[in-house]
Amino acid sequence: MKKKLIAISVPLMALIALAGCGGAVKYPNYYTLHVAPPPDPPAKEGVRTSLAVREFRSPNYLHQGAIVYKTSPEQVGFYNYHRWAVDPREFVTNAVADRLRASGSFTQVKLYDGQSDVDYILSGRIEKLEEVDYEGGIKVEVAIAAQMTNLTTGAAVWTNAVDEIGTVGQRDVPAVVSEMNRTMERAIERLLTPPPAAAESKGN
Repeated sequence: MKKKLIAISVPLMALIALAGCGGAVKYPNYYTLHVAPPPDPPAKEGVRTSLAVREFRSPNYLHQGAIVYKTSPEQVGFYNYHRWAVDPREFVTNAVADRLRASGSFTQVKLYDGQSDVDYILSGRIEKLEEVDYEGGIKVEVAIAAQMTNLTTGAAVWTNAVDEIGTVGQRDVPAVVSEMNRTMERAIERLLTPPPAAAESKGN
């Protein structure tokens, strides 16, 4: 019996020693997108239209949680331990709605809830949100598009699409995320300049 106990305890102690040396559990790091808050809306007279913002869509690989990088135009990679804390679709939807509220172009801007109690619906898509590791250096690319539709007629009254590229100065994921934030802010600003209601009033 004593020999059996010794035979079992030796490999068990070896496993414990191995776990103590290099078997620590690695936990993922989580990041959030962030853009500066919009200014307070201006006081505008004669504004009577309301708007709902539908949740932005994206390719499936952009909302699976992991931060995306590309080593070629065709190859997509994922950081296993660097992930988004909030779905980018939710973030962009809320950021766009906040800026449209601040534009003062609508009496109400809300997130779309399936109700038809608004005049217009804005829908959009995140086309790109990724680190780019080819063609020299490290960059990030953000591409978003949106369209506003008259709920009564079904006609598109405004469309826009933008593609922004930012350069990353340091080779690590936090620096990539920081540049994604700056690039996303520029992309949203360009997307909504001029605001959709202003474009419609000119007959576009």
